[in-house]
Amino acid sequence: MDFGLSEEQELLQRSAREFLTRECPTTFVRELSKEKDGFSRELHRKMAEQGWTGLLIPQGYGGLGLSMLDMALLLEEMGRAVVPGPFMFSSVLVTLALIQGGSAAQKKAWLPRLAAGEIVGTLALLEAADRLDAAGVTLKAKKNRTGYTLTGVKMFVPFAAAADVLLIAARTGGRGEDGISVFLVERDAPGLTCIPLEIFDLTRRVYEVSCNNVTVPSTALIGGEGQGWKLLSRLIDAACVALAADSLGGAQKALEMAVEYTKVRTQFNRPVASFQALKHMAAEMVSEIEPARSLVWYAAYAFDARPREASRAASMAKARLSDVYARTTNRAVQMHGGIGFTWEHDIHLWFKRAKWNEFAFGDATYHRERLAQLDGF
Repeated sequence: MDFGLSEEQELLQRSAREFLTRECPTTFVRELSKEKDGFSRELHRKMAEQGWTGLLIPQGYGGLGLSMLDMALLLEEMGRAVVPGPFMFSSVLVTLALIQGGSAAQKKAWLPRLAAGEIVGTLALLEAADRLDAAGVTLKAKKNRTGYTLTGVKMFVPFAAAADVLLIAARTGGRGEDGISVFLVERDAPGLTCIPLEIFDLTRRVYEVSCNNVTVPSTALIGGEGQGWKLLSRLIDAACVALAADSLGGAQKALEMAVEYTKVRTQFNRPVASFQALKHMAAEMVSEIEPARSLVWYAAYAFDARPREASRAASMAKARLSDVYARTTNRAVQMHGGIGFTWEHDIHLWFKRAKWNEFAFGDATYHRERLAQLDGF
């Protein structure tokens, strides 16, 4: 069995790193953090030209038709560069929802536009209870003569103001999983409003989205009525894999930055990299990152090839990388000394991203509990 990457995957990694080094340096990330919605349509267009926005989309709809492992390799490079924007939520979650749950007409209407980078989507799942199970979905969708009327509030919706379309989870009946449906709602729909929420990671903007009698046609329903939770569970697995991949790339970059700094920073007329305590910290970071890479790659592979193991592998990867990224960036800040605690140094970009990734779509404790439940404990 070959555990290495193919030549095409290695080329994808190299080209992505070269592109992001050129198009998304930290100076660009800092400037974008000052913008209202923290999103660059120009950068998104350039990524679309690379084929990234259509990486998972079948070739028949204008995409490349590649795998989740290929996407994980790309997201790893994006994590290295702390790329701002809704790429993960649009080109992974909304895209997969349409691929795996959309009708032929919905795929034809939306996938080519997503592949071309013409539109951006996001997922509206969480509510005030901050629960990732079906019981956490209380936004109501009431059937009318032409479609549905949505009423309720979603919280922590990534890049809602920048999105052209939102994938909204709503309750169409009952209390359990059978009462959940998923709707594709255009951002400019009457009655839909977005309020920005304060957050410490300016590369990941989140919003409160209110649906005040938002009317959508029946064609906005993805899958059958009351059949949305199975699709949402699949998207949660995808989000875990995507965040784990982003965290892996960020952790690797934080390690490299810390080691490089200790080589040039001197005390007592010698580089601080020669100090045993810092050597130990670097070694601990390496010992955590390398095994974590296998978890991420396997989770991405299992998402496509081993659906029965996908949820288990996704939770293992998310739990582990939540811890690894947080610890790695914390150690990296310490290895930088006082400068690491300042806004002037770039290491804070990865430190804050690590905190966002740690809690998004469930922290390590949540996913260890989920893993125990999946294993029957």
